[in-house]
Amino acid sequence: MRKAKLYLFAAFLTCASLNLFAQQQEPRIPEASSTQTIIQDFGLGKITVTYSRPNVKGRKIFGGINPYGQVWRTGANAATTINFTENVMLEGHKVAAGTYALFSIPEKDKWTIILNKTVKQWGAYDYKQADDYLRFTVKPINVKEKRETFTIAFANSTTKSTDMYIIWDHTAVPISMQTDDDAQITANIEKLMQGEIRKRPYFNAIQYYYENDKDLKKAMQWAIEAEKLEPKAPWFKLWKARIQLKMGDRAAAIATAQEGIKLAKASNDDEYVRLNEAVIDQAKN
Repeated sequence: MRKAKLYLFAAFLTCASLNLFAQQQEPRIPEASSTQTIIQDFGLGKITVTYSRPNVKGRKIFGGINPYGQVWRTGANAATTINFTENVMLEGHKVAAGTYALFSIPEKDKWTIILNKTVKQWGAYDYKQADDYLRFTVKPINVKEKRETFTIAFANSTTKSTDMYIIWDHTAVPISMQTDDDAQITANIEKLMQGEIRKRPYFNAIQYYYENDKDLKKAMQWAIEAEKLEPKAPWFKLWKARIQLKMGDRAAAIATAQEGIKLAKASNDDEYVRLNEAVIDQAKN
């Protein structure tokens, strides 16, 4: 009796597994324009863009299937959406954290970029200008290389700024974005650097202070502390040398970078050999 129950239970599991497999293998048809989601870290937050990607397919795009002067969904299928997890600036315009539909109006010499408050829309068929959150204009760029598949991408990203590009066919449209988290980032660094000495984020703190022209004396102090914790680390020699050079002490920067090269060679770290050598070259020129 017990064996019979076990057989029945095993048969039940087999049927359930086959049923689940069948459900997972339901026939599907791919969208002609594939969907992509891209996420860009920005300051202390993130930017997330979800859009569909049509192809040129030999057609005339702007001034053709996308007429000049008409609102475009900036992609295919559902309207493109963009989410900011914190307040940002787009081409100098303040934008509050949130999710927006991203529309555009292509023209030969300028594009109007639109953030619309109605996020869930199919195409631009129900688009209402009354629901716009923001409109601004940017200049398109003619690019030599053809982009067959419509693309949205980020470039030139720092802790304070990034450029988002709308690219299709031979057209690229840059949108400059800025954020100002410096006060909060600095406060976070100061707090973290008060913690247990071996858990302090020396590398990131030194790098942020150096790259954002903050208190170099404090960054130097951290570099010296980090050297003591990791005396064989060529990366702390590198940042110390960079700080010394930025503070105008070329001789000290060369000496520190030379120490960094020795450490890097001892650990077979070609990257930090090159980076420390670059500091020496810069200090000598």
